[in-house]
Amino acid sequence: MSLSIVVPVLNEAPRIRTHLAALAPLRGQGVEVVVVDGGSGDGTAELAGGLCDRVLSAPRGRARQMNAGARAANGGHLLFLHADTQLPAGAAALVARALEARAWGRFDVAIESTHPLLRLVAAAMNLRSRLTGIATGDQAIFVRREAFDGFPEIPLMEDVAFSAAMRRKGPPACLRERVVTSARRWESRGVLATIVLMWRIRLAYALGADPARLAERYR
Repeated sequence: MSLSIVVPVLNEAPRIRTHLAALAPLRGQGVEVVVVDGGSGDGTAELAGGLCDRVLSAPRGRARQMNAGARAANGGHLLFLHADTQLPAGAAALVARALEARAWGRFDVAIESTHPLLRLVAAAMNLRSRLTGIATGDQAIFVRREAFDGFPEIPLMEDVAFSAAMRRKGPPACLRERVVTSARRWESRGVLATIVLMWRIRLAYALGADPARLAERYR
């Protein structure tokens, strides 16, 4: 089955060309790359042109953008990739093999930082995902098209809600090969403060908090 990579973006001008250039070998193997812009004001969409197969515009919001990209994509397998995350070598073959046995899955993740707490955070994310069957967007979620019903279009935690729905179709393929994601989210606010904030948000969501209010706290 062919693979389409959907990349939701918003104001990623400083890094979008480098990110897409890293996907060029996959495009050379026939993988489709669809970039979905959520209304960037820094020329992200224009910079992406020529380095992907399609650039789309969609209402702002990661879930909305990913759903729009999935609808436009041609592949029988879909992979959702953040603009600050790099895939491991051989990603297309790894996904194809995983989806022979499972309806969906994700990679392990490493955070691009030497901070010891962030190494611990990545290890905890990978272990928690294996134990709970919940994947995060940082882990490059992939899915068979026929099993994909869309991401819940909520302002935050769409990956957790999607995983909870997909678990009813079966457990995820948890690949030990690692994607590498940027530490900018943690470093911009302080590593410890961000860890505490994210755990509080996850707990609040599990207890039934409104995702819109949680998104306001996350900004």
